[in-house]
Amino acid sequence: VQLQASGGGSVQAGGALRLSCFASGNIFSINRMAWYRQAPGKPRDLVARITNIGVTTYADSVKGRFTISTNNAKNTAYLQMSSLEPEDTAVYYCNADHVQRDINYWGQGTLVTVSS
Repeated sequence: VQLQASGGGSVQAGGALRLSCFASGNIFSINRMAWYRQAPGKPRDLVARITNIGVTTYADSVKGRFTISTNNAKNTAYLQMSSLEPEDTAVYYCNADHVQRDINYWGQGTLVTVSS
């Protein structure tokens, strides 16, 4: 599975961005997609995850502000980010896996910069 992330950029605090992650290849081997982020000097952390039946999980720090979704017809996952804060500044990575198999794929990162 290949993952292509896009949509990063610079925005002022309080603004919004939407990230996209297009999946290609053997997409039937995965049943979850997620977004992680990594700020300088910090570990890569889970931001949001969605399963193939629409169950979502969010980091506490983004609940109520970020929404993960998928468009299965387009093989694309999205992360709608609103009310952005400078603390959201990070490289965001798309991830796909299968909860019961040792399968894990990463896309390239996309930088999100939020200025105060």
